[in-house]
Amino acid sequence: QVQLVESGGGLVQAGGSLRLSCVASGIIAGTGVMGWYRQAPGTERELVAGITTGGRTNYADSMKGRVTISRDNAKSTVYLQMNSLKPEDTAVYYCYAAVLSGAPRSTWSDNWGQGTQVTVSS
Repeated sequence: QVQLVESGGGLVQAGGSLRLSCVASGIIAGTGVMGWYRQAPGTERELVAGITTGGRTNYADSMKGRVTISRDNAKSTVYLQMNSLKPEDTAVYYCYAAVLSGAPRSTWSDNWGQGTQVTVSS
């Protein structure tokens, strides 16, 4: 069974920075696309940023220029560096990863973390 564990959320003032981390654990043969989503109260979950195994990235328009996604394939870890945070960035941030896991035969699965709260005060 694969688990994604996020860390790094918290309370920050507008204009501040946070770095989120997400580690995948379990019997992992490989990871595919990894990414970060967020969900504010009363809204749908939305993509913040994604990154392929080869390092190709995509960002939500609202976050471009303020966030950087990166990954360490050897550690099955994805990071999200967020700068110039705004109050409207307040949300629960979720890690996502496509993971190849299992034994004796590995299969691909979609996996989500439990979420980490990011609160930006004005």
